[in-house]
Amino acid sequence: MTPKPPGPDGGWGWVVAAAAFAVNGLSYGLLRSLGLALPDLAEHFDRSTQDTAWVSALALAVQQAASPVGSALSTRWGARPVVMVGGVLTSLGFVFSAFARSLLHLYLGLGVLAGSGWALVFAPALGTLCRYFSRRRVLAVGLALTGNGASSLLLAPTLQLLLDTFGWRGALLLLGAITLHLAPCGALLRPLVLPGDPPAPPRGPLAALGLDLFARRAFSVFALGTALVGGGYFVPYVHLAPHALDGGLGGYGAALVVTAAALGDAGARLLSGWLADRGWVPLSRLLAVFGALTGLGLLAVGLVPLVGSREGCGGPLLAAAGVYGLSAGSYAPLVFGVLPGLVGVGGVVQATGLVMMLMSLGGLLGPPLSGFLRDETGDFTASFLTCGSFILSGSFIYMGLPGALPSCRPASRPATPPPERGELLPAPQVALLSPGGPQSTLDTAC
Repeated sequence: MTPKPPGPDGGWGWVVAAAAFAVNGLSYGLLRSLGLALPDLAEHFDRSTQDTAWVSALALAVQQAASPVGSALSTRWGARPVVMVGGVLTSLGFVFSAFARSLLHLYLGLGVLAGSGWALVFAPALGTLCRYFSRRRVLAVGLALTGNGASSLLLAPTLQLLLDTFGWRGALLLLGAITLHLAPCGALLRPLVLPGDPPAPPRGPLAALGLDLFARRAFSVFALGTALVGGGYFVPYVHLAPHALDGGLGGYGAALVVTAAALGDAGARLLSGWLADRGWVPLSRLLAVFGALTGLGLLAVGLVPLVGSREGCGGPLLAAAGVYGLSAGSYAPLVFGVLPGLVGVGGVVQATGLVMMLMSLGGLLGPPLSGFLRDETGDFTASFLTCGSFILSGSFIYMGLPGALPSCRPASRPATPPPERGELLPAPQVALLSPGGPQSTLDTAC
């Protein structure tokens, strides 16, 4: 099924947005809540926090490092079959892990098998969504990425209930059934042909993976900043709940902290997408600002004093988690929304896979480093401070992107792309301005 190019920003695109919403929720949302099971795994296998952190870290790293493979397969065969196969692999990974007899089995099941399945679903789904939208692209991406927060809101207390009722083995088995719903989500990703698409899939491994995109200076700057941000961005996914447990909160108190971060995250993604599509501020500048706020939010989570009992919720940590969720949620849609302005809509699927791979470099090191610092210091304060500094460093690198800093010269208005083309046309001074049309504000301040 290859439909004609649709009207601007509508039609089947909203169905694709709903599918991407579910894909994001069943990947990153589930990963964020999985930290609630780590203390049970550490107790059952009598291993350290650092050892168990590798379960989530491997799943995250494999999911992101193998994302270019998912993008390449999607470019060759289409997003629909690739995402459906990825959903089956993810489900099998959870089912296999439910029968684990050692941490090695969990590394292979959750880390390698489920991580590989997630690698096949996220980049193709999000890349397909970007192709369906132009003027409201960042809002559509933000809507899809709220699946992360919405899923965490539901899965955090649900997973704690499953752990209390069925133990970690039963919980993983049921999560395997839930993640199988990724397959029907993939079936909704109807292919779309746009003017300007290459007549044939790229040939050769380098072209298929999109590695030639690194020859573009702006994308290289973006890549370096994103790799540094990845060093700290995913630490709360793994260690926010254990951080709350270390502070004296019970299991449901820790789940409430994760829920607070998820609520802030979900709401901010929609607001950030709407703001970016207005065209008032260049996307690259918003990316740098919200990235810096995310780093400061992570510092706050590490520094805030934990107050509360086993029955309490820890008000200061709850507030800090909410602030972190707001800033992290504002950052997330901009990372993917800026890509069409850097590489064009024709390369957005490959660029999405490369971004996921870059973030995996930090995602592989961040949680184990956090666990190591916790084992050495006795709490997660040093962990969150170190990882927050990684995010601040990456945000500083983003300032090298076009339009990130105010210009002393009047900038020409960005050209509005044809609705059916779905990509930003180059504008010399502010190539990364959101496609807001004639109401976009000139970047003239010093």
